[in-house]
Amino acid sequence: MGTDGAGKSVCVDLEELLATRLLVQGNSGSGKSHLLRRLLERSAGQVQQIVIDPEGDFVTLSAYGHIAIEAVDYSVAEITRFAGRCREHRTSVVLSLEGLEMEGQMRCAAAFINGLFDAPREHWYPALLVVDEAQIFAPAAGAEVSEEIRRASLSAMTNLMSRGRKRGLAGIIATQRLAKLSKNVAAEASNFLMGRTFLDIDMARAADLLGMERRQAEAIRDLARGTFLGLGPAISRRPITVRIGAVETSARSSSPVLMPLPDAPAGDMRQFLLEGLEEPAAPAPPPRETPKPAPAAQLLRDLAETPARETETGPEHSAEELEQVITQVLRAIVADPDAAHRTAAVLFQDFQVRCRMAGVKRSPLDPSAFARRLAAARAGIFDRLDEEWQQALETAGDLPDDMLGAFLLVARAAREGEPCPSDEQVAHTYGTSSLGRARRVMSYIEGRNIFVTRVDLAGKRSITIPGLGWTTAAAEIG
Repeated sequence: MGTDGAGKSVCVDLEELLATRLLVQGNSGSGKSHLLRRLLERSAGQVQQIVIDPEGDFVTLSAYGHIAIEAVDYSVAEITRFAGRCREHRTSVVLSLEGLEMEGQMRCAAAFINGLFDAPREHWYPALLVVDEAQIFAPAAGAEVSEEIRRASLSAMTNLMSRGRKRGLAGIIATQRLAKLSKNVAAEASNFLMGRTFLDIDMARAADLLGMERRQAEAIRDLARGTFLGLGPAISRRPITVRIGAVETSARSSSPVLMPLPDAPAGDMRQFLLEGLEEPAAPAPPPRETPKPAPAAQLLRDLAETPARETETGPEHSAEELEQVITQVLRAIVADPDAAHRTAAVLFQDFQVRCRMAGVKRSPLDPSAFARRLAAARAGIFDRLDEEWQQALETAGDLPDDMLGAFLLVARAAREGEPCPSDEQVAHTYGTSSLGRARRVMSYIEGRNIFVTRVDLAGKRSITIPGLGWTTAAAEIG
C-alpha cells in the first residue's frame, strides 16, 4: 500500500482482508479515493473487485479490465439482475451512480447489494466490494429521502458488513465522517485506515477504533494528505502510519489548482458578459381601425348583388379534396384552446359547421369515425392512417374510443423514437386537466398488456408497445 514512518513497505494481507473487512475514514481531500485506487490497482487480477462509485471517479479502472456501468441508464430490476451476473461470471465491475439524485443512488445501491447478496450459493466466490462515500448509503441519522429508501439502503449495507463474509463479500467502505456513518455498519470492520480529520467527535471515534488514548487523537488532525493510521489483522497489530504510494490511473475529476486569470480589460469583459442579454422590446401593434357601420341601404344593395348560394348538395369533391378538408378542419379544432376539454360529440357539430364553411355540405365522417380521427389528431396524427397505423389500431382494438388518443400519442412517440409523453400531454390528449385521471388511463392501458412501462433510476419513463415492437425514448414523468 505504501511506506511507514521508517520508509519500510506496508502490505495488506488480501486473504485476511477478505475475512475481516476494512473501514477508511478521512475528510474531503485527505486521500481516501487515492487509497482505494491504490488498493484496487494492486489487487487487480488476484480477486474480483466490485465498486459502488457515487461520483463516477473509478470508471478509469477499465484499464485493468473493469466493466464500467452507468446506473442512470437502467432500472432497479435490471441492476439487480446485473449484480447476479457479476457474481456468476466473477467479473470486476464499477457501478457508477453519477447523474442520480441521492434517493436514486440509495435505491440503486440497495438493489445492487441485495442482488449480490442473493446470488445462488454456487456463485459465492470471494470478492472485494468497495463502497465509496458510505455515509450516503448507511446514514447515522435520517437522510433527506423517504424512510422506505433509507431503511432499504441501510439494511443492505448492514447485511454486507455483518453477513457478507459467509457469501464471499468483503466490504471495504470509505466515509468522510464517522459521525455520519451508521455505528452498526462501522462496528463490523476489523481493519481501519484513518486519515486526516478535524472535528473532535470524529477524532474521538477514530481514536477509539484504533485503540488510542484520547490525548493521542490530536495526531489524527496533523496527518498529511495521503497519510493514514492503519490497524487491523490484515494491516498491523499495532497502529502504524502509512504513506500511500502512487497510482497508475486517475479520477475523471481532479483536485482544484490555481490557474492564471484572463488578462482582458474590465470594460471589454463587461461588454462580453452583458452583450445580447437585453431582449428587444416587442413592437407595439398598429392601432386597429374600427370600421364604420355601413348604411342600411348599402347592405341591402350588397345582399341583392350577392349570387345565390349553391344548392344543399353542393359540388362534388374528390376523395383527395375531402381528405384535405378533413385534415385542415381537424388541425383547426385541435389548435383551438377552447376545444381541448370538449367531448367528441360536441366537437362533431363544430366539425360539421367547419366543413360546410369549407364548401363540403355533407359531413365526410360519421360520429364514430370522427371520434377516432379526433383522437389521432390530438395525438398529432392528422393524415389518413397508413397500413402501419392500421396495425397499431388493431393492437388497441380493445380500448374505448376516448382512450385511443392517449394510446396513439405514445405510439407516435415510440414509432419516431421521441421522448415518452408526459402526464400533462396525456391529460391534454385525453381531454382532461386532471393528471391523476391521465395516470389512471395509462395504468388501464398497461393493465390490458398494450403498454409496458419502465422507469429508470433517474425517474425517467419509457414505454414499449410489445405488439408493435416500438419503444419511446426515456423522459421525465411529470
